[in-house]
Amino acid sequence: MTSTMEPDLEPARPRRGRGASATDLAHALGAPVPGSAEPGSSECGAELVLRGVTLDSRSVEPGDLWCALPGAHAHGAQFAEQAAGLGAAMALTDPTGRERCEAAGLPVLVVEDPRTATATAAALVQGRPAAHLATIGVTGTNGKTSITTAITRTLLELAVPAGAIGTSGTSYRDARRVDHAIGTVRTTPEAPELHGLLARMVEDDVEVVSMEVSSHALVLHRADEVVYDVACFTNLTQDHLDFHGTMEAYYEAKRLLFTPEHARRGVVCVDDEWGRRLAREARIPVTTYTTRTDVEADHRAGAHRPEGYGSTFEVEGPGGTRTLQAALPGRHYVANTLAAELLLAAIGHAGQEVTEALGRAGTVPGRMESVAADPIRGIVDYSHTPDALEQALTTLRGVPGTDRILVVMGAGGDRDRGKRPRMGEVAARLADVVIVTDDNPRTEDPAAIRRDVLSGIPDSTNAQVHDVDGRGAAIALAAYLADVSDTILVAGKGAETGQQIGGIVQPFDDRLRLRDALRDAHTARGGADDMDEGR
Repeated sequence: MTSTMEPDLEPARPRRGRGASATDLAHALGAPVPGSAEPGSSECGAELVLRGVTLDSRSVEPGDLWCALPGAHAHGAQFAEQAAGLGAAMALTDPTGRERCEAAGLPVLVVEDPRTATATAAALVQGRPAAHLATIGVTGTNGKTSITTAITRTLLELAVPAGAIGTSGTSYRDARRVDHAIGTVRTTPEAPELHGLLARMVEDDVEVVSMEVSSHALVLHRADEVVYDVACFTNLTQDHLDFHGTMEAYYEAKRLLFTPEHARRGVVCVDDEWGRRLAREARIPVTTYTTRTDVEADHRAGAHRPEGYGSTFEVEGPGGTRTLQAALPGRHYVANTLAAELLLAAIGHAGQEVTEALGRAGTVPGRMESVAADPIRGIVDYSHTPDALEQALTTLRGVPGTDRILVVMGAGGDRDRGKRPRMGEVAARLADVVIVTDDNPRTEDPAAIRRDVLSGIPDSTNAQVHDVDGRGAAIALAAYLADVSDTILVAGKGAETGQQIGGIVQPFDDRLRLRDALRDAHTARGGADDMDEGR
């Protein structure tokens, strides 16, 4: 979003919460009001009004409903005293957490499934804000951020107050054209935070919100109580199997979004078999789109023609042929641009003015972001799955004037280990120089992760392969090895500004490191300090 200055981060809750009485909340959850014997009884607690909802005992504000959920390693109820000390008015928990909450002096709403109940409570306390916004939900392994960002930026160009919630955090522009930024950690925030964000947008007269909806969020009920006006499926490739276990379970999680409980209609990419299956199995009406010539769809993108760093392409649809422009190169950005156009049309924004704004608004920080263009092109991309990495490398190979491709890549720790060798294989097959290094090791040994990635590279590879300890050193090596007309791709972290090592987040921005490394290498070769940065 454009702004004259970076806005300060704001809280993920409205300034003036709507609130809900304990009795209304108990009725909605089918639970007894504390101190009564029957669900919904108003004998006790009827005067209590909850002003906010939170899962985090550290973020409790006076008058909040604090939700104590069971976790993988501990029960949230162990923090009941902290929540009570900060002013929690009531706790929501399961029978296991009841005793600790009561011992801390909190009235307790007891339900069998507190995670699902948390979403219901958050929506009720915040006045069901999703119903007062046009809502777009985007799911899929790749493309979510690109699509939601393109939609939001297009709407802002059209002077429509709009916002986005996703991997890059939450931001929106209100009806007075003031920009707001809210720091959020998860792709899809927990339900109390999500409904607080939506309530804040309603309070500021925002009209449209685009959201990334992760598979974790769907399984863990984070996005419950939001019925999206339109939902989008982009693709499904291997990722998050540390959580889902199998691709089938991963797909089933995504499919939940395409039910009447979560969305009114859908837009589905049928480029892969998962999308074609979803188009058949969705329980809501869907519109399909494709970039392939051998697949049937309602809207088909034809061959794309390079135009600057992006491309122009024709779309065949029920209304005839139309022309769209993708601001970034590659077939996957053609697909993302077409998806954004269809989603905008689904909420009533269509026509030439929208198309032109979309063509200008498609760039996304950390997604095929050009940080240097001459004499060596430097690109930073979030590609952290085998499929995304293959798309990025294939796209860069097709950019006119490209000589060699050098890729700096790795894999995240404490995440799907099965994709690591596949990423190494893709890198060695499609790049001339492969520098395997550290991504976000988290609690794993970085060298062990690199070995997993390297194990996928065959001995017969024609690529020059390096194993480099330390991401900064790897980026510096790429800049040293690159020559005129080469392209360096730094893959995996995109616009992230920190690196997670051993439980500590250290400042690290691939874009800044690559730009500085290229400048240093250029100067060391005796070149003037005049590199052409970005676009």
